[in-house]
Amino acid sequence: MTDQPLALYADHGRVYRENKFVYPVLSRRSGGISIGVNLNPDKVCNFDCIYCQVDRRSEAETRFVETDRLWDELDQMLDFVTSGRIYEDAKFANVPPALRRLNDIAFSGDGEPTTYRNFDEIMTAAAELKRRRGLNGVKLVLITNATMFHRPAVERGLEILDANNGEIWAKLETGTEEYYQLVERTKIPFRQVLDNITTAARKRPLVIQSLFMRIRGQAPPPSEIAAFCDRLKDILAAGGMLKSLQVYTVARQPAESFVGPLENAELDAIAQTIRDQTSIPAPVFYGAP
Repeated sequence: MTDQPLALYADHGRVYRENKFVYPVLSRRSGGISIGVNLNPDKVCNFDCIYCQVDRRSEAETRFVETDRLWDELDQMLDFVTSGRIYEDAKFANVPPALRRLNDIAFSGDGEPTTYRNFDEIMTAAAELKRRRGLNGVKLVLITNATMFHRPAVERGLEILDANNGEIWAKLETGTEEYYQLVERTKIPFRQVLDNITTAARKRPLVIQSLFMRIRGQAPPPSEIAAFCDRLKDILAAGGMLKSLQVYTVARQPAESFVGPLENAELDAIAQTIRDQTSIPAPVFYGAP
C-alpha cells in the first residue's frame, strides 16, 4: 500500500460543501482523487454490515436522487478537481504531488448503488459526461455488494462500464454462509452473491474488495480464510476473471462497537494465504499508521 500517512485518507464524508450527491475523497485504493456519487442518499441498503461507517441511526436529509442536480454537481466537481482548485481547500491542501490526479468517478454512497432503479441510465449519462470532457483516462468505478447483478438494468449498466474504462469492485469477504450472515446481516443468500460475481467475472475482470476485521476480539479463524480462498477458486474454476483482491480492514468508526481492525501482520498473513492459494494479486491497505 501507499506509505502516505493514513490521516490523509481519514475523511470519506459523503457531504461536501452544499452538494447533496457528489463529493471528492483522497482514496487509498484508487491512489489519487476519487469523485464519489451517492445514489443512496436515503441511507437504504440491502446489507446491514457490522463494520459499515454510515450512520443509519440518524435520519437522512435527502431521500431522492435529483438527477438534474446530481449532474450539475458532478460537472462542477470535475471542473474543481481538474483545474487543481481542489488543492486550495484546506481538506486537500496536504495531498502530495504524486496523488494529485483524478483517478475515477466512483458510484458508491450510503447504500448499494445497483439498487437504483434506472442504474443503466445513470451509467450512460456518466459515460457521456466523461466523453464530452475528454476524460477517457478517468475510470468509472462501481463499488458494489454484487447482489443485483442479475437485474437486466444492472447488466446493461455493467456493459456500459465495460465500454467506458469502467471497473467493478465487488464485495466478497467471507467463505461460508454462517460468517457471511454474521458480517453482512442480510436476507440475501450468500449463493446469490457468489453466482452474481461468477457470472459477471466471466464477462470482464473484476476487482474483489475484502474487509477483514476483529469481531468481539477475534480475528477470522483459519477455517474461514481457507473457505474464502475456496470460494475464490470456485469463481476462477468457473471461468471468472479476477484482476486483483484488495485486502483491508477497519479504518474509520464502524457501525458496531464490537468490531475492530486487524493488526498489520494479520492482514499480511491473510493476503499471503490468498496469493499462495489462488495466485490473485492481493494488495494490502492497513487500518493504522
